[in-house]
Amino acid sequence: MSKQISLNVFTMNCVGHLNGGLWRHPSDQAYRYKDLDYWVELALIAERGKLDAIFLADVLGMYDTYGGNADASIREAMQTPVNDPLLIISAMAYATQHLGFATTHSTTYIQPYLLARKFSTLDHLTKGRVAWNIVTSYLPHAAKNLGLDDLLPHDERYARADEYLEVLYKLWEESWDEDAVIRDVEKGVFTDPSKVHKINHIGKYFKVPGPHVCEPSPQRTPVLYQAGQSSKGRDFAAKHAEAVFTMYPTKDLVEDYIKDIRQRARNFGRNPDNIKIIPGFVPIVGETEEVAQAKYEAYKKFSSYDAALAHTGGATGIDFSQYQPTQVIADIKTEAHQGMLGIFARSTPGSASKHVRDWTMEEIAKTAALGSFMPVVVGTPDKIADWIEEWSSIGADGFNITELEHSGTVRDFVEMVVPVLQKRGIFRTEYKYKDLRSRLYQREQAHLPEDHPARTIVKEVVQ
Repeated sequence: MSKQISLNVFTMNCVGHLNGGLWRHPSDQAYRYKDLDYWVELALIAERGKLDAIFLADVLGMYDTYGGNADASIREAMQTPVNDPLLIISAMAYATQHLGFATTHSTTYIQPYLLARKFSTLDHLTKGRVAWNIVTSYLPHAAKNLGLDDLLPHDERYARADEYLEVLYKLWEESWDEDAVIRDVEKGVFTDPSKVHKINHIGKYFKVPGPHVCEPSPQRTPVLYQAGQSSKGRDFAAKHAEAVFTMYPTKDLVEDYIKDIRQRARNFGRNPDNIKIIPGFVPIVGETEEVAQAKYEAYKKFSSYDAALAHTGGATGIDFSQYQPTQVIADIKTEAHQGMLGIFARSTPGSASKHVRDWTMEEIAKTAALGSFMPVVVGTPDKIADWIEEWSSIGADGFNITELEHSGTVRDFVEMVVPVLQKRGIFRTEYKYKDLRSRLYQREQAHLPEDHPARTIVKEVVQ
């Protein structure tokens, strides 16, 4: 049998995610983001297509770099307004039986003791179908609204996150024995106190005695997603992540990234096959090439230059309003999203070539408005499937389906592309595993594998 790929919906609890200005498209439904029915409908579409999960991105704060303020982000609905992604998962999980749910939460602005309870609760309520997308946050606007003078330096955010994960592993994996809850009615004992343990963590950033307040959930630790792009981010992903997302625009860059992450995983003593690499892409599919191209042209018509640069500027910490459309971007350093800035330095706009030239402002805006530098693949179902197979051949384990039209992008993919992938034998026709981690590994694996660093930490706690 051919290699089976993973497929996720990549979206956000807001109007404009990575599709600047497309809320104006007459078919777009993102204005309904406040309506639970909207999210349940999306979940049912995804489950009908046997997709792995809905992956909910998130930011806390506004993109206020462009022009020195947040006006463009607010005016263009570029990830503003945005609601909490965690609160819609229970409803979607209740309406589905198999679909997984990944949600973003920052290690910088919530204490690990609190986050541990949130994800244990979700893992219980979803019966083991939840994942955590680990981020360190890159918006100065969020830092200033949460009690800091400015954004923590990039490398310090990752150092703090590393200890953050150590605390969580102790809470999730060690604090409660698997058989701690006995529900002995005769003796009047619900939980055996001897099987609930403090963790007594004392570190540079956190002091957490424990124990965890939740009993072990089906997966204990949620599936760990991450999107490290900088060198520090890649090390963090290689050490902790089970699935790593990429946003590179070319196959060459993704192939280099896959090789690098897997080598870093080996350096941490992990089996590189236990880290799944999942690039994002934007599929624009039509029954014919002409229909697909017409959709593409319509999306370009409604895309917004200001929205795209507000998002990209906020993510990179660069005020793009000071540049003319034909100016190029080079030799810029940032404490924000270094991975995104690296794309400009290592790729050629609109090309799969290894030849590198500088990006102009206009090229950045046009590209960012339609998926934020992820490849846009336009064509028939067979053409989209061909592209997926080609990228799978370089080591990609799955793909994030990035929405341009809410929820038409996902509906079209499920109705037209999924049957082609199933016919080719590279995507499931039925769900096989109950929990999300087993589905990711395509084997019974509800808990973290033995080579994961959480296992080493747990052993140290036991000793």
